[in-house]
Amino acid sequence: MQPKNMMKKKSTSASKASLLLFLCQMISALDVPLDSKLLEELSQPPTITQQSPKDYIVDPRENIVIQCEAKGKPPPSFSWTRNGTHFDIDKDAQVTMKPNSGTLVINIMNGGKAEAYEGVYQCTARNERGAAISNNIVIRSSRSPLWTKEKLEPNQVREGDSLVLHCRPPVGLPPPIIFWMDNAFQRLPQSERVSQGLNGDLYFSNVQPEDTREDYICYARFNHTQTIQQKQPISVKVLSAKPVTERQPILLTPTGSTSNKVELRGNVLLLECIAAGLPTPVIRWIKEGGELPANRTFFENFKKTLKIIDVSEADSGNYKCIARNILGSTHHVISVTVKAAPYWITAPRNLVLSPGEDGTLICRANGNPKPSISWLTNGVPIAIAPEDPSRKVDGDTIIFSDVQERSSAVYQCNASNEYGYLLANAFVNVLAEPPRILTPANKLYQVIANNPALLDCAYFGSPKPEIEWFKGVKGSILRGNEYVFHDNGTLEIPLAQKDSTGTYTCVARNELGKIQNEVQLEVKDPTMIIKQPEYKVIQRAGQVSFECTIKHDPTLIPTVIWLKDNGELPDDERFLVGKDNLTIMNVTDKDDGTYTCIINTTLDSVSASAVLTVVAAPPTPAIIYARPNPPFDLELTGQLERSIELSWIPGDENNSPITNFLIEYEDGLHEPGVWHYQTEVPGTQTTVQLKLSPYVNYSFRVIAVNEIGRSQPSEPSEQYLTKAANPDENPSNVQGIGSEPDNLVITWESLKGFQSNGPGLQYKVSWRQKDFDDEWTSVIVANVSKYIVSGTPTFVPYEIKVQALNDLGYAPEPSEVIGHSGEDLPMVAPGNVQVHVLNSTLAKVHWDPVPLKTVRGHLQGYKVYYWKVQSLSRRSRRHVEKKILTFRGNKTFGMLPGLEPYSSYKLNVRVVNGKGEGPASPDKVFKTPEGVPSSPSFLKITNPTLDSLTLEWGSPTHPNGVLTSYILKFQPINNTHELGPLVEIRIPANESSLILKNLNYSTRYKFYFNAQTSVGSGSQITEEAVTIMDEAMASRQVDIATQGWFIGLMCAVALLILILLIVCFIRRNKGGKYPVKEKEDAHADPEIQPMKEDDGTFGEYSDAEDHKPLKKGSRTPSDRTVKKEDSDDSLVDYGEGVNGQFNEDGSFIGQYSGKKEKEPAEGNESSEAPSPVNAMNSFV
Repeated sequence: MQPKNMMKKKSTSASKASLLLFLCQMISALDVPLDSKLLEELSQPPTITQQSPKDYIVDPRENIVIQCEAKGKPPPSFSWTRNGTHFDIDKDAQVTMKPNSGTLVINIMNGGKAEAYEGVYQCTARNERGAAISNNIVIRSSRSPLWTKEKLEPNQVREGDSLVLHCRPPVGLPPPIIFWMDNAFQRLPQSERVSQGLNGDLYFSNVQPEDTREDYICYARFNHTQTIQQKQPISVKVLSAKPVTERQPILLTPTGSTSNKVELRGNVLLLECIAAGLPTPVIRWIKEGGELPANRTFFENFKKTLKIIDVSEADSGNYKCIARNILGSTHHVISVTVKAAPYWITAPRNLVLSPGEDGTLICRANGNPKPSISWLTNGVPIAIAPEDPSRKVDGDTIIFSDVQERSSAVYQCNASNEYGYLLANAFVNVLAEPPRILTPANKLYQVIANNPALLDCAYFGSPKPEIEWFKGVKGSILRGNEYVFHDNGTLEIPLAQKDSTGTYTCVARNELGKIQNEVQLEVKDPTMIIKQPEYKVIQRAGQVSFECTIKHDPTLIPTVIWLKDNGELPDDERFLVGKDNLTIMNVTDKDDGTYTCIINTTLDSVSASAVLTVVAAPPTPAIIYARPNPPFDLELTGQLERSIELSWIPGDENNSPITNFLIEYEDGLHEPGVWHYQTEVPGTQTTVQLKLSPYVNYSFRVIAVNEIGRSQPSEPSEQYLTKAANPDENPSNVQGIGSEPDNLVITWESLKGFQSNGPGLQYKVSWRQKDFDDEWTSVIVANVSKYIVSGTPTFVPYEIKVQALNDLGYAPEPSEVIGHSGEDLPMVAPGNVQVHVLNSTLAKVHWDPVPLKTVRGHLQGYKVYYWKVQSLSRRSRRHVEKKILTFRGNKTFGMLPGLEPYSSYKLNVRVVNGKGEGPASPDKVFKTPEGVPSSPSFLKITNPTLDSLTLEWGSPTHPNGVLTSYILKFQPINNTHELGPLVEIRIPANESSLILKNLNYSTRYKFYFNAQTSVGSGSQITEEAVTIMDEAMASRQVDIATQGWFIGLMCAVALLILILLIVCFIRRNKGGKYPVKEKEDAHADPEIQPMKEDDGTFGEYSDAEDHKPLKKGSRTPSDRTVKKEDSDDSLVDYGEGVNGQFNEDGSFIGQYSGKKEKEPAEGNESSEAPSPVNAMNSFV
């Protein structure tokens, strides 16, 4: 706590001499720290914290809220006076007081009248240590009265004359705001000629014809009640005058040559001059004998109003307004006197004293006239208050001496004059309190060496405690010039050193007790830049690097910030900020400037700067890019047991920037001559902190890498042998798998040489049977990665662990793994094997799982062996080919696909583990049902005659059941490629040939043939054949063919065809269409006849080759001979099967295309012998 200097009261009178000597000898009053916890615990007289304004105008439509809030310990109670007498709020149902508050709420909205509660109110807050009072709060209800009714005569005025329209608003509380508007609620325009005065009247310096109107309306707005009152409209009629007489200025307001104005200090001074005249006068303001105050003077209302804000006594004087036009001028002098309501010079302040101490309350105020000072204690004039021998009143000062706790009270100072009053509460609180230390215990202070250290010991006590400091818990008291002891308890060490670190104890004691508190001080090493950035000159497009290597206290975490020209670095990927450097790639002219590195810690900050100058690159020969030169000057620093710092100097980049450095190491103790990868760092970094393993003789080398490739390795660094230590890790991939039914093979991956951490690497192998043995069996082995435990039960689980050790001790406790001793073949076969045949080719097999104990190993699944015994249709055995299906896991069913219909099968099931298969279950026999047969093995058509054909066939290769019959279907194909009626014949199953009779001569037939079982028909095969021609008809055709008239007819037909073709080509070339009527497709096999009969690839004509029996490549006749057709250029070849188009010159583009035969209905081919008659008939 800092002492308060007592104010000395100067006086030249002898009566004041003793008082002056007394004040000089007084001791300081107590300072109470603003500690919330402390303030809550200390007793304190009441203090008014919030109150309503002295002049409180309320809205008569709303509840009245009179505020009074106070604090104290114990919490104060509240009471009120009204008009100087006690106000009993309990007797008025409309008045309530807020809980834990003195604020009154007067309920006006529920029937109360605001006028009934007007008056002067004062609040008192009281507790056991005194009473505080509020200001006198004058409550007045706002008023907005209506305009008195009056008869307004129209104003008739001559052009150029002056005019004043009086507003005379009703007197309201507070006074209303005046403005002039018209009937359309538009503000009337104002100017130097027409303006509104401070009293609300509307002044015309001279009237003009445009001023004629009947709706000059004065409005009064009462803000408190949010109401606007309107005066009756005033009519103005301007009478024309020719000519208009000009007039020199005269003042409309104020009248006369002088006037007086009184204003209060701190208010706004408003002075007004409005003049009449033609032309309109201009107003100017001056202060006689002085200047208008700068920064506080404003001109309003077109300079007709002078406004000075925050006036003081210095603003008193004579102010002259001058109105001037071309005809002359006039003026008015306003004598301003600034009076002052009381204002504080020294307001009384709360006083906290200890028993027996002295103090003063000072209350000094000024004003014009000078205010009188009166004192009250606990709200009662001090003259009639209870006597207190410890106090003495001397005008504006109360002197306290040898106070006791009963001296606590609240004193009120009232300073008043004719313009107002000031009221201030100040308490005297006499406390007897033992010392308290407010600084948190064990608070940590951290400073940088050679800087001041300030250790806080905020305290409170009454009487004021004495403070002492010690270093350490039992150290001696601190004294001497190396320490500074502040009055508020703070210990200052002006120049803290590393040995200043430690525990400091603060002790506070007074006559009521003693308390101490410990704080901690840590002195840190300063942060230093040991390698600062240097001035650089770099060519454009080059690369530059600024170094900023620092040394700092290891317990502080530094942050590095780079600036360019005291601003942030450009947001550019060319700027690379490393740990201790800044690299700029591809330098440009914009990079020119000052670069600063700033290192910040929580305690200090250092910085260093360097300038970069960018210059133009001189002409250079072609750049040769190459691998970088190897780094050099490798140095090992900061050697620790598990880490070391490696630094190096990069070799020449050879025109290709180094992208990264590879660091490799050699273990000269375990693998001399073998280099291993350690780590890699960016190309901008030249130091790296490397993690080390124990018991390794390290050498390091560095390889630089750029886009061209790797450099040669650097020369090896000096060797560094790390100390041996216990192994850090245990072998990995520990497994336990038996190779025989009676052993357990434990394997692991051995530690590498540098992982041993020391000499004498061995392994402790431990095992025990899971859930059986309590004790571990262990053996220590070396130079192996396998150990075999013999004599184990078959396939039981074991807990296994392998721990590394060396001459210095064991590795950490290893984790346990579960292994199993060796497996043996399963003992039993699956039982209850059941087969469910789903269809002729699929069956489902079920079995019961074997007990896991009988598996004697890891259950891998089940195997189903199945094989076909014989075909039920042939009753003939063949070579047995067993099939195997494997079902993983503990599955108990499976599907058997791909079975042959109408066959007898056998199967068995075996369980499988890691050792192999168990015994087979008894063979289970099952049969598949009949299916549909395959197609007959062949169909031959022989011995064609005029009316018969012989058919021979072979039985199906896979009958898939008992054949019941064969189905033969056939139909003729006529010369127009149409199929005739379909004939169906059922043939017994035991037949293998058939002679068809009563056929038409020289006719092509198509045959469809398939076999049947009881399930249905199988797939069919097709064949075509032709009956032979009648010899007489043949001879007649030959005779006709040799006749001259027939030859001529054929030539004419050929010529006609040629002409038709030419016409078609020409029409198509001109964009026309060649209409070819589509013939209906021939009737096909009704079972497979397609839904759509039209391919529509040439016009609307079908082009499927399968409909063209006369095209080349059609089926051969039944005698399997190939006959060349007479014409390769028939209309069939051009009209069908053309997947293309014609060029504009008539040439054909595209190619012939066709479809393979798919269905019986598309096989309308004929192999009858070609003849002129047949050729002619095909175009009829």
